[in-house]
Amino acid sequence: MAAHTASQEMQFFSVLMRCGSLAAAARELQVSPPAVSKRLAALEARLGVTLLHRTTRRLTLTHEGETYLAHARRILEEIEALERELHGARSDPTGLLRVNATLGFGRVHVAPVIASFAKLYPKVEVQLQLSVNPPPLTDDAFDVCVRFGEPPDARVVARLLAPNRRLLCASPAYLQRNGTPRAPQDLASHQIILIRQGDEAFGSLRLRSGKRVETVRVRGNLSTNDGEIAVSWALAGHGILLRAEWDILRYLRSGRLQQVLENWQTPPADIHAVYPVRHQGTARVRAFVDHLAQEFAKRFTA
Repeated sequence: MAAHTASQEMQFFSVLMRCGSLAAAARELQVSPPAVSKRLAALEARLGVTLLHRTTRRLTLTHEGETYLAHARRILEEIEALERELHGARSDPTGLLRVNATLGFGRVHVAPVIASFAKLYPKVEVQLQLSVNPPPLTDDAFDVCVRFGEPPDARVVARLLAPNRRLLCASPAYLQRNGTPRAPQDLASHQIILIRQGDEAFGSLRLRSGKRVETVRVRGNLSTNDGEIAVSWALAGHGILLRAEWDILRYLRSGRLQQVLENWQTPPADIHAVYPVRHQGTARVRAFVDHLAQEFAKRFTA
């Protein structure tokens, strides 16, 4: 088989797995679902193996499918890297860039940066998806994810975009009614506005002051998976909230919220751009991450 045809098959299979279903792949490839199914069957027949288990709702890789996909992605990335080298590393970024961020932060900070990036690089098509819980780093659904805290996976590149702290705060009215906590264990007797996000421990706060570390079990009548709602409850005096500094700084400055236990810190929540190692030489990813870093430096160092 010609190398060009083989690379086309690899590209097709990579698109199919990124889309997650025959119907979604058909929409992206602008063909019918039966045409996608026929092309997949032809690929499996040529290779002599079953690559996927199919159900009405999802596609599951077989062992042979996992092997083929891993090698296909590596080969396609090597082809792209070779073309970049031949055309010059300074060529204008082009192609599709898929970005993921959390709901509130993505809406307030990432979306405006994407808008300014699009003006600088009109040949790049950017797709932004906001989600409550960040997708697994092993997924191939996104090219760049904006994350908080240290990325757990050594197989990705993580570039620090901005430092970020989580602060405990409450409205002056709440503190006047209920008193101001002076030590971490005091939080156990307060109403804590709880946020359910990702795999973070729910109903437990871990605080550090120097070498001293304390973990406190907390409770509250209000909980949500939306940070914006949680902030509005804190402003209304419903309890003490642990929230990222970027989200509450304006309220701390205006006095609508007051920081408590200022000498105690929570685990770091620095902001990173995270992307697969294979994308670190991709022009559009490199340009976007550079732009994120430049814009966040302006936003978070004021």
